Amino acid sequence: MNFYCQDESRFGLFTRNGKGLTAKGVKPVCLFQQVFKSLYLFGAFSPVTGNHFELEMPPCNTDTFQVYLNEFSKQSLDEFKIIMLHNGAFHKGQNLIILENIALLFITPYSPELNPAEKILQKMKRAFSGKLNPTLDNVSEFITNQVAILTNQQVKNICRYDYIFSRPN
Repeated sequence: MNFYCQDESRFGLFTRNGKGLTAKGVKPVCLFQQVFKSLYLFGAFSPVTGNHFELEMPPCNTDTFQVYLNEFSKQSLDEFKIIMLHNGAFHKGQNLIILENIALLFITPYSPELNPAEKILQKMKRAFSGKLNPTLDNVSEFITNQVAILTNQQVKNICRYDYIFSRPN
């Protein structure tokens, strides 16, 4: 059995401006494009073992979430996966089939701060800021590289929220 925190995030061709250090009154300058094409990164991260599973998907809907669950289910077939996630409508689609080695645990509505997966994806978004990606292939390459450099120890450190590991008195 293992516990995972799951979330998804959009990475696209629209240039995402991040924070920059400049002199007072000087705006940071970066290349910019306003193109509305994107990919989604679905990810599940275990604060217990540091294991993680990510899958890049074109849109974000019930069908792609089903594909994600199917593929995640195939990882470590003997492991029962408890997945904590937010209350997105596509996480609760009528046609969604929850496989026998997966259980979904929904967090309180409107409380993304309770989901450690947000922090992992936020880290990747920071690295994505201020970069010009001319094609979705470039975005996909960025995502692939970010997933490749994410270590189990980083996942454990980032996802180690006290409330997950505390025991009631």
